[in-house]
Amino acid sequence: MHDISQGGREVGRAAFGRFMDHMNRCYRERIADLVVLTEPSGTRAAAEFTVHGSYIATDPGAPPGTAPARGQPYVLPAGAFFALHDGRIGRVSTHYNLADWVRQVSA
Repeated sequence: MHDISQGGREVGRAAFGRFMDHMNRCYRERIADLVVLTEPSGTRAAAEFTVHGSYIATDPGAPPGTAPARGQPYVLPAGAFFALHDGRIGRVSTHYNLADWVRQVSA
């Protein structure tokens, strides 16, 4: 399962692959300041990081009023939460401030 920040839930590897293809078409991103936390049972983990990105192709799913893509840079603090099963990711939930992203790419 993939819980998209301020969006829906997608299920399955194929859906996650389509999501990643879409992201790679519309955005160029680099992760920095990565901190990973786990709990003793090994069934939960979390990551906090900073996304340094460029908006490279207009995303048809962007909120109304978002400027068209023209390579605008953005920097966002973000987090992800993981449910782990038998050493594999069963769920990932990502979180970032969408309004801040819209403000940065629309400035």
